[in-house]
Amino acid sequence: MSQKLEQLKTVLCQCGRTLVAYSGGVDSVLLAKAAHDVLGEDALAVIADSPSLPRRELEDALAIGRQFDFPVRVIRTEEMDNGGYTSNPPNRCYFCKSELFDKLQDIAQAEGWETIVYGENASDVGDYRPGSIAAQQYRVRAPLKEAGLTKAEIRELSAKLGLPTADKPQMACLSSRIPYGEPVTAEALAQIEAAENVLRDAGFYDVRVRHHRDLARLEVGADEVHRFEDAELRAMVTRELKKIGYVYVTLDLQGYRRGSAHEALVVKLRAEEKA
Repeated sequence: MSQKLEQLKTVLCQCGRTLVAYSGGVDSVLLAKAAHDVLGEDALAVIADSPSLPRRELEDALAIGRQFDFPVRVIRTEEMDNGGYTSNPPNRCYFCKSELFDKLQDIAQAEGWETIVYGENASDVGDYRPGSIAAQQYRVRAPLKEAGLTKAEIRELSAKLGLPTADKPQMACLSSRIPYGEPVTAEALAQIEAAENVLRDAGFYDVRVRHHRDLARLEVGADEVHRFEDAELRAMVTRELKKIGYVYVTLDLQGYRRGSAHEALVVKLRAEEKA
């Protein structure tokens, strides 16, 4: 771990004046903190604000910057104006990251920043990550990956540094709750955000509300599914989600698992191969 931390610092030293693509998640918080420790005023965290970012996530991300004394700039991104993004194809993340990196590139050129970095890590290698294609096109570096840091190691290192994100659940953008091919709209994203707030306020840790138009499919941690045996809890969640606009509320008995949004796509592709 200490060797990888030193390697991370070495990579960051090579970057010069650096913009950090920041989200407030486990990876980007460690990256922003390390960049600030190494580069001081020559590092700036930049967070993209858009309808796909929950308000609570934005507030928490800014609070962490204040707590650890690294500056965070908020910019507005317009991926919702791009039909390639809102049509919600399997490579939707490519359009989102392209929009972000395009904005960061403009800032870098206008203000003399030398390098843009983001929080891809060594555990992400081999995953389906369209955003990494955009990173390659914009020559955005991934210091965590370059240092060989895995997700587990990032959490361990974050804990040692006292970062509050050490045990934070993984948090993909709200658009990931909408099945591929279904349009991404500001209204749907607001509905998802409100529904997930209901579950988090009820004490659930791992939370996804999968948006199927009138139906909300709830994914919670496998060790949390049993909580829905409580009739009062079920009634409260159902009542609140119907207020938000859902007609039907259902529980996914498999619980939350990373990448479940890809399951329907895999089934569809297999069916097409057999046809």
